[in-house]
Amino acid sequence: MKRTLMLSLGLFLMAFAVEAQEYKVVTTIESIVPGGIGRSRMVEEGQSVDYKAATTTREEKGDGNKQKDVDRSDLKVNKFDETKLLNFYSLAGINFQNIASNDAMISSKINTMLSEGWDLLFVTSGVESDGGRDDRNGIFITRYIFYKKKS
Repeated sequence: MKRTLMLSLGLFLMAFAVEAQEYKVVTTIESIVPGGIGRSRMVEEGQSVDYKAATTTREEKGDGNKQKDVDRSDLKVNKFDETKLLNFYSLAGINFQNIASNDAMISSKINTMLSEGWDLLFVTSGVESDGGRDDRNGIFITRYIFYKKKS
């Protein structure tokens, strides 16, 4: 009876065990600059970082902040993958062939990640588009957030 109770308790706890997970972000930046002069890329970090090294805790007590800020150059990763993508615009205007080509490239990346055991968890996007007569710049950015269980 005691052995059965311990075995049942062990199985119960194993069912609720927290599995370690790993996350990865892949970002696409697609240029919406007229004339095809922008730069479009798919970017993925190639090294792990600890966000805590760039985090400061601030507490204002009237005597100012006594913590030293981290130098921004120390935040940059030295290893990352950069895949070229095509721009949304060519000299003739919006280029649907370029968009289809980018979709094929992004699909290839997603399929590769899935085959490597990653699951696509979230997709989020944003745009900074033409802001009027004097603003001829813009980007469309999408972040693909993947996760997998650590083995």
